[in-house]
Amino acid sequence: MRQLRIAEHPWGTRMRNRPRAIFVVALGFALLAAPVPSHGQQPAKVYRIGWLGGVGPTTPEFQRQWGGFAEGFRECGYIEGRDFVIEPRWTGGQVERSPSLAAELVSLKVDIIVAVGNPRAFAAKQATSAIPIVMVYALDPVTAGLVASLAHPGGNVTGVTMDAGLEILGKQLQLLKEAVPTVSRVAVLSYAVSSVNPAILREIQAAAKALGVTPQSYEVRDPTELDGAFPAMTKARADALLVMPHAFIYAHARRIAALAAQSRLPAMYAFRETVEAGGLMAYAVDVPDMFRRAATYVDKILKGAKPADLPVERPTKFELVINLTTAKALGLTIPQSLLSRADEVIQ
Repeated sequence: MRQLRIAEHPWGTRMRNRPRAIFVVALGFALLAAPVPSHGQQPAKVYRIGWLGGVGPTTPEFQRQWGGFAEGFRECGYIEGRDFVIEPRWTGGQVERSPSLAAELVSLKVDIIVAVGNPRAFAAKQATSAIPIVMVYALDPVTAGLVASLAHPGGNVTGVTMDAGLEILGKQLQLLKEAVPTVSRVAVLSYAVSSVNPAILREIQAAAKALGVTPQSYEVRDPTELDGAFPAMTKARADALLVMPHAFIYAHARRIAALAAQSRLPAMYAFRETVEAGGLMAYAVDVPDMFRRAATYVDKILKGAKPADLPVERPTKFELVINLTTAKALGLTIPQSLLSRADEVIQ
C-alpha cells in the first residue's frame, strides 16, 4: 500500500504531534503520492480544492460531510493525489475567522472553494469574485445575498441549500404529533429577522389545522431572548415545540435543546446535531447526500460549467433521528410505529 501524506494546513504541526488515530479521521485530506509521468508525457491537471468548513476532522459531523463529498467525487471519477488535492481550513467555534481563512484559500490560488454554511460561503464570496464557490449547508441563500435566485444564481456562487421547501414543515409537525399524540398546543420557535417567516407560519397553520393542534409563534433575535422565550411557552401551556431552521438556531442548538429539556417540552428540530446534543427528534436533511451532490457541482465546474448557470438545488433526501434517552427523561414512550421508521435511534 502506498504511504498516505496529509495536506499542509494551519494546524499541520499540531496534527503531526497527535496520535496516529487522528490521521485516520482526516483520511479524506490524505494525499496519495502523485505518479511521475513517463518521458514525453504531459502531466495531468491536479486541481486544488479549498475546503472552508465549520467543524474539524475529528468530529462526527465532519465525517458525515466529507464521507458524502468523497463518495460523490469518486463516483465522478476523481482520485486523490492523481486528480486533486485538498486545502482544508476550519473555523471551529470561531466563525469570525471565516474572512481570514477564505483570504488564505484565495491567496493559494485554489481552483474552487467548497464553503460549508452561510458565514463561510459569504466570506468566500467577499474574498473573491473569480474563483468558483460551491456552497453547502446554506440557509435562505437568496436573502443572505449569496445568490441572485435559486434558478439563476449569477456570480461565482452556486451549490446546495438546506432549504427544503415549506412542505417539510407539515411533515415535521405530523411526526411530532405521532410522537406526542396528546399535544394540542405547539410552540413554534424561529429567528425573528427572516423574510421567510410569514410563509413558514402560514404553512404551519395549515398543517396544524389538519392535525387539530394550535401553533403559538415565538421569535428571537439574539441568544438572551432564548431565556425569556421558554418561560413564555410554559406560561402559554405549550405541549410541544417545533424549531424552525436558521443559522442562528443551528449556532445555538445545544442551548435550545437544554432549555427545551428544562421546560419539559418535546421538540422537533430541523438539524440532527440538535438531537445529538440532547434534543428529542429531528426530521432533517440527509447530510452525506447533500455533500455527495455538492461534489457533482465541483465536477461540473472543473469541467467548464459556470456557477452562474448552475441552479441551486434543494435537498431531496431526509432522515428521522430520535433520542430515546431524551424521551425517557421527558416521560414519553415513542410509538413503535415511529421508531421503526427512524433512520437512527440514539439510545
